[in-house]
Amino acid sequence: MWSAPGARWSFSALLALAALGACARQSGGPHYVIGESTTRLSGTGSSVVSRASSGAETPEQRAARLHEQAIVVDGHDDIPTVIFEAGIDVADKSPWTHTDLARMKAGGLTGTFFSIFVPGELAEKPTVAGGGALRRAIDLVDITYRQIERHPNDLMLATSAADIRRAKREGKVAILMGIEGGHAIENSLSALRVLHRLGCRYMTLTHTNTNEWADSAGFSGPPPVRHHGLTPFGEEVVREMQRIGMLVDVSHVSDETFFAVMKIAQAPVIASHSSARAIADHRRNLSDDMLRALAKNGGVAMVNFWSVLVSSEYAAASRAWYEKNAATLKELRAKHRADPFAYREAVAKLRAEEPLPKVPLSLLVDHIDHMVKVAGIDHVGLGSDFDGVDALPEGIDGVDSLPKITLELVKRGYKDEDVLKILGENFLRVFEQAEAFAKSSGTRLSGDGSMKRLDQ
Repeated sequence: MWSAPGARWSFSALLALAALGACARQSGGPHYVIGESTTRLSGTGSSVVSRASSGAETPEQRAARLHEQAIVVDGHDDIPTVIFEAGIDVADKSPWTHTDLARMKAGGLTGTFFSIFVPGELAEKPTVAGGGALRRAIDLVDITYRQIERHPNDLMLATSAADIRRAKREGKVAILMGIEGGHAIENSLSALRVLHRLGCRYMTLTHTNTNEWADSAGFSGPPPVRHHGLTPFGEEVVREMQRIGMLVDVSHVSDETFFAVMKIAQAPVIASHSSARAIADHRRNLSDDMLRALAKNGGVAMVNFWSVLVSSEYAAASRAWYEKNAATLKELRAKHRADPFAYREAVAKLRAEEPLPKVPLSLLVDHIDHMVKVAGIDHVGLGSDFDGVDALPEGIDGVDSLPKITLELVKRGYKDEDVLKILGENFLRVFEQAEAFAKSSGTRLSGDGSMKRLDQ
């Protein structure tokens, strides 16, 4: 399922490679032209650049400078699940992962949210060996702490925006945690608060499954509608999250749930890994109305890199391929149940027999352009979904490829300050505002916490 990243590149080599490979792209507007005095309008006009060729930096030099200066934040990385299932360390290099220490450094990463992903079936069918939803969340939190403690010179636990800024000063990568799937709290606001105490700083209200209090967008087939948005308990979850300073994440939720959140949210919310529905018409992506509502709320939409959510053409081909090979894939899963890397290698060989369409890097940045145009330059960020997806755009092999996005933004004419916003400052603003809202409540974490239950 996964493309082998191949050779490792230095930061400067990556930028040089990106300069050669980013020339041909599909985009919805005029680009910055090297060597000419020109402008490009992006979004509301805040990203206009006018630069004469004489004495100016090359795009590659400017991109390198900006990326080194930037606080680069990734809103969603699923490497904890891979570490948990494959028994590896974050320092281990593998052709079947997108994330390791060397690639984090090569990609200029400042902070990343390790996803505390809980499969929906654990909420319905807990097992003696694997436990239930909350048990899996705790296992992945412990896995995350384990990596940070093993690599103190490279990683640090971050639970605040200030921690991310400190990591930048100290030359470390800030590791944050975000719960993926509201069923992880097992319908308990006490569990929510305990996970916050352990360091979790956002929660995606649903995954592909609708839970007892919020509807999911699902993924394929009929949407799993049960509540037409949030139940009263779901509204209490959102209020309690904002009271304690845990970011509400609307990636994966249904449209009705999204707008229900917007009605009651008093602090900014995030979409940690969602792209633009206007470019790739998938219900996991955000519509223009949703982007405008998120901007009005003061939140941030963090673009997802998964080819399925970037390209409608790729999504259709991928769906057809999976349907055609369903029986074979089931056999491979059973055969390699204890070895996820062997399974990925087997799927990669199967895919090589019938290659899927290539998705250009330019199309990923088209999503950023569109989100900036609709929501505004202050409301867009990056949420890769590394190590949680099976295909990425050309040139994006893993965390070490992040500088290529910076170079493409530079070539499209974004101002320096706007590139820095997209790379991380927009998220930091939202995080700081969520923290300020929680502080303003003047309440104690558990002492003043809601004890509302699902059946009340």
